[in-house]
Amino acid sequence: MKIGVLAYQGSFEEHALQVRRVLQKIGKGEVIQVKKPKDLDVDGIIIPGGESTTIGQVAQKMGLLDPLKEKISQGLPVLGTCAGAIMLSKEVRDAKIGKKDQPLIGVMDASIIRNFYGRQRESFEATINLEEIEGGHQRFVFIRAPAILKVWGKAKALASLNDVIVMAQEDQIITTTFHPELSGTTIVHEYFLEAVKR
Repeated sequence: MKIGVLAYQGSFEEHALQVRRVLQKIGKGEVIQVKKPKDLDVDGIIIPGGESTTIGQVAQKMGLLDPLKEKISQGLPVLGTCAGAIMLSKEVRDAKIGKKDQPLIGVMDASIIRNFYGRQRESFEATINLEEIEGGHQRFVFIRAPAILKVWGKAKALASLNDVIVMAQEDQIITTTFHPELSGTTIVHEYFLEAVKR
């Protein structure tokens, strides 16, 4: 099993560490950094948090955005966290400035709002009920987090916080508005690798 982590900015090293922890439990596999189209020979990919506009612009400049969109559309399993969730959603707005023009992958039937809770200083931790993925109650950190306002079509909510969707899935596409790579649990990465194995 070969898992790629988009490695332009954000917490890609923490994601790689969490994936390695899961791979140690379930057997062999490797984690690689993805920066160019040639790096897309993977069984699954993670798009980490960071600044979604910057990640999108760099991916476009490196010629990665379109091939990545094509691979995901063809069934490549993907986990998008925070900025990654923004990039995967079909509808994106900003809490302050409304509609935002930015390069997106835009493959998931989800409407998301950037900076939903506010800026950096409004970051927080919360306990999330992950019973939908058999993960019990886990604490996660939200950093300048977006919010998934709605999902439609084949997309479904997997977890919510105060009636706001914080984790969703459409087929092999999984998104979270929190940072599972900065938590003490590997449950979200385990769930993602299960999707990769299928």
